[in-house]
Amino acid sequence: MIQRLTEWYKRIRTERFLAQTYQYSYVFVGMGQHSRTNLYPVLHYLGVPLRCICVTSERRAGLIAEKFGVKATTSLDGILSDASVRGVFVSASPAAHFSIASRVLESGKSLFVEKPPCRNLDELDALIALRRRCGVPVAMVGLQGRYAPAVKILRKRLAAERLLSYDLHYLTGAYPEGNALLELFIHPLDLVVFLFGKPEIVACERVSKGNTQRSGESLILVLRHPPAVGTLELSTAYTWTAAEASLRVCTSRGVYRLSQMDSLTFEPHHPLVLGVPLEKVWHRPRTVEHLFAPEGFASTLRGNRVYTQGYYGELSAFVDAVEGVPGHVETDLTAMRTVYELIRACSVPRQPTPCRC
Repeated sequence: MIQRLTEWYKRIRTERFLAQTYQYSYVFVGMGQHSRTNLYPVLHYLGVPLRCICVTSERRAGLIAEKFGVKATTSLDGILSDASVRGVFVSASPAAHFSIASRVLESGKSLFVEKPPCRNLDELDALIALRRRCGVPVAMVGLQGRYAPAVKILRKRLAAERLLSYDLHYLTGAYPEGNALLELFIHPLDLVVFLFGKPEIVACERVSKGNTQRSGESLILVLRHPPAVGTLELSTAYTWTAAEASLRVCTSRGVYRLSQMDSLTFEPHHPLVLGVPLEKVWHRPRTVEHLFAPEGFASTLRGNRVYTQGYYGELSAFVDAVEGVPGHVETDLTAMRTVYELIRACSVPRQPTPCRC
């Protein structure tokens, strides 16, 4: 009986997955490491029908067609004029995103563009205006942190609590190939905006490791949100071998810890009696509630990094929105304005401001 029930459940689960098909066609612009490692595997798993891949090199287009059996081209105009294509994934060089995204929006097709979608707030406003003028149904940015399961759980829990403070650390090695603030630090800045709302910069300090920013730089921030005050250390002065992304949130009930975006715990505060913390007089084992963690041994979707980091969630949200499936896009272009306002403020040299908490 148990074996028959197990086989029935597996069959139903497989058939349900196979029945989830898409009616529209899509194209992908770009073939970089990020696309190959995090985006293409998810699209393949979902069964998203990619009509074509667009790259800048004829030689690379030929290699793609030979390796993956998918049509490849160097003509962006050609794929944008294809009426059968409803959605376009853009993951190219960050410097090219604004130009490509603009052309996609002008074609009236739905847009998924990797971060950063543009270089500054003015360009973002231009994309938002273009999207409205052309009536594009979906236009979202690839900031996968908002779609990470642990982040979703944390946001839901924080909405029901009285927040006090938080501290965030985003530490990597040197980033000589681009703009760290716009291309790396946009992730933690977007995370705190998503979790705590629009912030006010209380203090902002830069510390350089060497003579140039490319040798390693730290950005130390103190932000005041409506419900909480937080400190952030965003740095490229550490190492890529042991890169760290961690967030600790203190509430009236206890402390939440989010580690590497895919492990979330909650530790309740010890009780007080007449203002005296009992943990100083009566030592008890720590109680830690594990709210989310990647599955270890089992090879399941839930245990895959592309799922726990949010790539699966963001791409499926985009495709579902294009297909008309009810849902919510967390990283619409308009949702990026607060993040870009914060980036612009961090880009302006300023002296530390005394905290008046």
